[in-house]
Amino acid sequence: MALVTTAEVCDANPQLILSGELRALQPTFQIYGRRQVFSGPIVTLKVFEDNVLVREFLEEKGNGRVLVVDGGASLRCAILGGNPVVQAQNNGWAGIIVNGCIRDVDEINGCDIGVRALASHPMKANKKGNGEKHVPVNIAGTRICDGEWLYADTDGILISGTELCV
Repeated sequence: MALVTTAEVCDANPQLILSGELRALQPTFQIYGRRQVFSGPIVTLKVFEDNVLVREFLEEKGNGRVLVVDGGASLRCAILGGNPVVQAQNNGWAGIIVNGCIRDVDEINGCDIGVRALASHPMKANKKGNGEKHVPVNIAGTRICDGEWLYADTDGILISGTELCV
């Protein structure tokens, strides 16, 4: 979304909003990383206080995708840290949305990638490998499915069932 903001997308597409094809996440996320504007096809992951699967995904080539992690909105530990974010940047991920906490904020803020999370927390996550890949998740009042498109900027985060011409 080079020159078109999420607000402009919403203003130009009231029919998509009414039909539910275009949805906005509730404004609960903090902005991290150097890339404040990003978009891409979504890959979903559901975990709880465990980051093994998060790391595994980010070790793959991102190809401009956005990893959406439903961490159960846990505020008890971080499920994403600096090292995996550096790897995600190097592997071509456009962004990461975390319904939970991150840590190593200074390192993440130095990366050319978009990251959104609820908060930061110094404690690390478990390493058991529990979770579900490519499943629908419910984050910030919105159902998000693998393969949908995410558009993020400083105004908010939009989800669309298809790639928008913006």
